Amino acid sequence: MTAPTALTASSASLAPLNLQAAIVDLDGTMVDTIGDFVVALGLTLGELGLPAVERAFVERTVGKGSEHLLRCTLAHVGGDAALYDAAWAAYQRHYLVINGQHSAVYPGVVEGLQQLRAAGLRLACLTNKPTAFARPLLAAKGLDGYFEVVFGGDAFARKKPDPLPLLETCRALGTAPAATLMVGDSRNDAEAAHAAGCPVVLVSYGYNHGEPIRDVPAQACVDRLDELLRSS
Repeated sequence: MTAPTALTASSASLAPLNLQAAIVDLDGTMVDTIGDFVVALGLTLGELGLPAVERAFVERTVGKGSEHLLRCTLAHVGGDAALYDAAWAAYQRHYLVINGQHSAVYPGVVEGLQQLRAAGLRLACLTNKPTAFARPLLAAKGLDGYFEVVFGGDAFARKKPDPLPLLETCRALGTAPAATLMVGDSRNDAEAAHAAGCPVVLVSYGYNHGEPIRDVPAQACVDRLDELLRSS
């Protein structure tokens, strides 16, 4: 078993938790992917003869899975709900082509992941993004090598904020939820973590549906991933 690691995150100490692993969200936590969403949605809507959506709408809407994003987008532009199947097929096709081309890794992410690994924590990536989008994005950004397991939003029967994905990821890592930190950027991540019994730290810069992230209950909120863990 990994020895307990001395951790500090913002004003809250995680040291008493004796963490053994961390589950890290993808969109809004490690990679700023709004540009990818905007471009893929624009191509999809254009193919269907519908108007494009603005970046601010996408930023407020992402986080609950691509299916949810697409349904909300169709409603937002006045598209018929019956167009969903055609839109979903077009969206997947376009997203796979542009995946990662209009996105960037946030400052401090690589350093933060390196620190977590150096501290002996096992790492998993858990996202509501479809697995077929998540794995190529991690590879394109050079982040895939940090994670033992990667689970997308289609890996389990339910998505975050349901606790099931976190519980199944803990099972895959072989760690107890209480010893597995959830690192995310939204209320979805926090609610899933609370329900699963995982401690949670949130980043301040991600996508939280237009709500102030510091209003969401969590062990701490950090401005960079490399502020999460400091060995004492």
